[in-house]
Amino acid sequence: MAQQSWPSPGHNNRAVTDLEYERMAARFSDDGVYGSPLDAAVVSAGAGLQVAIRANVEASVRGHAWTSGISGDTHPIAANASGQTRIDRVVLRLTRSTWQVRTAVKQGSPGGGAPALTQQTGDTGVFEIPLARATVLNGANAVSVAREELYVGARVRTCTSSTRNPAPVRGEMCFETDTGDVRIWTGSTWRVVSGDSGQVVVTASVSGWSVISDSVLEMRSGVVHLRAGTFKRAGGTLAAGVDTRLPILIPAAYRHRTRDQYVLAYTSGGGIGRFLIYASNTDRAGQAWMLEHPQINTGDNVIPQSGMSWVVD
Repeated sequence: MAQQSWPSPGHNNRAVTDLEYERMAARFSDDGVYGSPLDAAVVSAGAGLQVAIRANVEASVRGHAWTSGISGDTHPIAANASGQTRIDRVVLRLTRSTWQVRTAVKQGSPGGGAPALTQQTGDTGVFEIPLARATVLNGANAVSVAREELYVGARVRTCTSSTRNPAPVRGEMCFETDTGDVRIWTGSTWRVVSGDSGQVVVTASVSGWSVISDSVLEMRSGVVHLRAGTFKRAGGTLAAGVDTRLPILIPAAYRHRTRDQYVLAYTSGGGIGRFLIYASNTDRAGQAWMLEHPQINTGDNVIPQSGMSWVVD
């Protein structure tokens, strides 16, 4: 068969059949309900052996729009006298014989699980997505409903770290071309899904200390991993426990917002000390201060514990 494309003047005078529309529109939107699991359930238990479909719900199945309407709908559930529990499935179904999308109940087998979805992608048949499971106990005169909605996702946008969508929807993702980060909108904040800062040297110049090896961090997917360097006392002798700033400064983008980080360190002669890396909400934000230590003499080394980490995003 020769190549075809539609709609176009050379293909059926721009007329598009239902099947051609599905083939074109099936990936315009994910199959699913518009909204999120924070919305009210699409399906709930109705009176007696019934399930109720919530009003004003909208969805898409294979590119075909659907709405439950302003009054919603109900479906009867078959009685169960089998002696075993039965699980039915409430689905949203595209039927290609009518090209309509409607809710329906698929009856399960007593003692078995929920019936499988039918997702035919040819020229005929049906395509279903899940909405809920209805459990029918033996001899029951009511049903219990468990949510199972499939929701439409959000596309991944390209942007920069300063041009993210100002009005995102929950679940929306973006790729920042300037940072390489992939982020997702939780409904209240952008969280890093994937990112790699590369190696960032965080050595600082501080009076009284010389640097033997640099301090280096890397941030992967919102978690900072720090390898603190090694330092030599270049100033005068420090009495035990006298606060002293060490030559490390964590840049703002890599600091914990509210929690200080504690780090063990060894000093020449086998001494043990502890220093703090201060959080963003302090007047020493990003600085490293040794607060507990034995006497440190001129020329003594401080060797911090390596491999500490903390969450940034």
